[in-house]
Amino acid sequence: MILTELKKYLMARRVATLQDIAYHFNMEPETIRPMLEKWLIKGKARRHANNLGCAKGCCKCDPAAIETYEWIG
Repeated sequence: MILTELKKYLMARRVATLQDIAYHFNMEPETIRPMLEKWLIKGKARRHANNLGCAKGCCKCDPAAIETYEWIG
């Protein structure tokens, strides 16, 4: 996967979890994070601090399932 493919995916979805992105590109979340970081540094995407995922507060969810990114480009 290259950065432009990630950009197109986020632009189309607007908001996506790390797990959704990893699943879409058939890659591990740890492989996707550095690529997302490039867009975060450029100010084109942002990581939601409160995450939009699970609101139960039990801390049993996979972190990649609730780590949420938004395209703001």
